[in-house]
Amino acid sequence: MLADFEIKQITNHKDYPYDLLLLADETVAAIHKYVFESMVFVVQEKQLPIAVFCLYPIDTDTLEIKNIAVAASHQNRGLGSKILQYIQETYCTQYPNLIVGTADCGFDQIRFYERNGFVQYGVRTNFFIENYEQPIYENGQLLKDMVLLKYQSQQP
Repeated sequence: MLADFEIKQITNHKDYPYDLLLLADETVAAIHKYVFESMVFVVQEKQLPIAVFCLYPIDTDTLEIKNIAVAASHQNRGLGSKILQYIQETYCTQYPNLIVGTADCGFDQIRFYERNGFVQYGVRTNFFIENYEQPIYENGQLLKDMVLLKYQSQQP
């Protein structure tokens, strides 16, 4: 699955790859709201970081993907799907519910998660307005609401 890559958990906050984390979140301040309480992983190719993902345990059954980002040089090659598959295979026996949130106008991101087995289950109204100091625009639209998606493990 990720045979050509190495996945390493980062335990020292000084080693967080902010250049990659900022691909999926707008500000360092927003990243700091979750990163210190998350499990942070970097995906490396030839010892160079090419992707990152942060997992935050909500409770004993639910794990939230707080950040998942792939370097521009490695996008559109299926690496994001491979990372999701790795997360599902590695953590869904312990956490049968895997959730993620993305902007309601992030159509590509929503399709990406749906292609990987996630289904929409809710909305956090005004999330981006209430949690970011500056307005954020994506696809020419002001980000307001967060769409919530869930992957439920088929494990017994």
